Amino acid sequence: MIPHTALRTIDLARAAGISVQQVRNYEAFGLLPPVSRSKSGYRLYTQQHLAALKTTRSLVAGYGWQRTPKIMQALHQGDLATALATIDERHAELACKRQDCEQTLVALHALAEQLPPEQSSHSPQRLRVGEAARRVGVRVSALHFWEQQGLLRPVRDKSSRYRLYDEQQMRRLRVVVLLREAGYDFKVIHAVLNELAAGRPEKAIEAVEKRREELMRISWRCIEAVAYFQRYVREFWGQLL
Repeated sequence: MIPHTALRTIDLARAAGISVQQVRNYEAFGLLPPVSRSKSGYRLYTQQHLAALKTTRSLVAGYGWQRTPKIMQALHQGDLATALATIDERHAELACKRQDCEQTLVALHALAEQLPPEQSSHSPQRLRVGEAARRVGVRVSALHFWEQQGLLRPVRDKSSRYRLYDEQQMRRLRVVVLLREAGYDFKVIHAVLNELAAGRPEKAIEAVEKRREELMRISWRCIEAVAYFQRYVREFWGQLL
């Protein structure tokens, strides 16, 4: 006999606004705790499974499908430390992206206001492709590909023929990285970079500001998800605290 407190698969699906098959997929991926079955083979979900499902749905909105399974699987294995470390990784990533936005906006606003460049007592710094890629957090292959697309124009060292990125190219690179992460296609990025080259950074500023706003929305979704996660842990996994 099925206990009156048990929930059916359809009950969870309706509560979360997803399909029955999606509920089963969540269970198979370890996003829900283990499910007992009745003598006749029916799944016997509980309020804990419903809370886990709602927590998962909230986490996906902020942490995406790459990290959410790691978070929930770790928790359901009793490894709260790994779950929290994965959450922290996302927050650190967002902080870096937001810092990149702010730094790029400072440079773009300086261009828009036609501020004179800062004077330096040493020669302009030129970075090799590996160091340039490391500073913006992408692979060297991405820089090579963007160069092929005409987005970047590094200079070549006359003797070694190494690609070198000066301050201007690093600024272009940061804009390219931000716009690609925001989902802009190469046509739009070309247009933005052309505005920069022509001394009209307004479109670039608008695009980066939109990216900053999107990061703010993602951060807010993370905060909402953490609230769900905290309630779920305290109610059902308090022994791990």
